[in-house]
Amino acid sequence: MSKRIDVNNLNVFYGSFLAVEDVSLSIEAKSVTAFIGPSGCGKSTFLRTLNRMHEVIPGARVEGEVLMDGLNLYDPQIDPVAVRRHVGMVFQRPNPFPTMSIAENVLAGVKLNNKRISKGDAEELVESSLRGANLWEEVKDRLDKPGSSLSGGQQQRLCIARAIAIKPDVLLMDEPCSALDPISTLAIEDLIQELKSEYTIVIVTHNMQQAARVSEKTAFFNIAGTGKPGKLIEMDDTTTIFSAPAEKATEDYISGRFG
Repeated sequence: MSKRIDVNNLNVFYGSFLAVEDVSLSIEAKSVTAFIGPSGCGKSTFLRTLNRMHEVIPGARVEGEVLMDGLNLYDPQIDPVAVRRHVGMVFQRPNPFPTMSIAENVLAGVKLNNKRISKGDAEELVESSLRGANLWEEVKDRLDKPGSSLSGGQQQRLCIARAIAIKPDVLLMDEPCSALDPISTLAIEDLIQELKSEYTIVIVTHNMQQAARVSEKTAFFNIAGTGKPGKLIEMDDTTTIFSAPAEKATEDYISGRFG
């Protein structure tokens, strides 16, 4: 079950500092939404509020609502750990656990959630997750080798396999290709296209061509200056954002006339 996300009047703080101000937007289920904008404008910070990773930082908090199919993820009754089971995250740098084998890496999230799993089920889950991440054929004969023995692009796909092994509804990707070469980047982009039939995907990217290639909707964030909060300037169909944005700031950023 992939989910729709509706964000209403979200303010994101680090202590008393307002990092992202008054964001309201909707993220469609089973589609790819891209967040673009200059460095420091709050894209990654905002992304982390969607699975309650933001509040892991001491003093960090949010005001406002993040609704997943109508359920407010910030309701006091909601367990943040449960939220992260439904909303997976893939980070900028591939981060397989170095002491774990490829297979153990895939199962790490499942075991972290105290899910008891039989050997047969574990083997099936490893294979299906690695197939889901288009990595199975490359690693099936060395599942007991360390995850860190893979190339950068393979490590990132391993991290995607680890994220989908817990069967989330939503997959957040924070610049998943920024550390990768063009061929690995293409492999991840192809994978995103395949995964969106099952998951709601949100990707933060500095690569405008990437946003144009992989997403159906694009949200442009901007910042008025250092020490000011990041804001959502506009969000629309990706083709509209790149061909006829409503705001001049968006056009300036996309055409490279900006920071």
